Amino acid sequence: MSNTSEVQIERQNAIQQILESGPAGTQQYLVDQLIALGFEATQSSVSRDLKDISAIKTAVGYELPSQSVAADDEIAKVTDLLRDLQSAGPNLLVIKTAIGAAQRVALALDRCGWPEIVGNVGGDDTVFTATSTAAAQRNLISKIERASARS
Repeated sequence: MSNTSEVQIERQNAIQQILESGPAGTQQYLVDQLIALGFEATQSSVSRDLKDISAIKTAVGYELPSQSVAADDEIAKVTDLLRDLQSAGPNLLVIKTAIGAAQRVALALDRCGWPEIVGNVGGDDTVFTATSTAAAQRNLISKIERASARS
């Protein structure tokens, strides 16, 4: 994957974090926030990013879809089964689980529908999760850690 793809994923992650704190009234607001965070951003790049992350425009502004709540709920059901997260190169995340829980965790990750995940394989106490890029892997680790912290 090219650096452009990694930058785009990191920018999309930043947009998601901005939207998690509340709706964004305009795309220009998001552009300004991204620039303040050190990203290169234009209205057209933000427009594409909003489409890619399935953000929706409501009466109050751009918001993340309720599906993200469902994804958080799905992973929250299994966070007590997680034991460790380990990077195994730029595209593989090794997730250690309680004994006998790996397939349940892999299924929960599949159901989340997170775009960072290419696929999951669950054994007995280990899940291999393939990601499209190193940036996607970092974003996924962050999402799992946030979900675990809320539980």
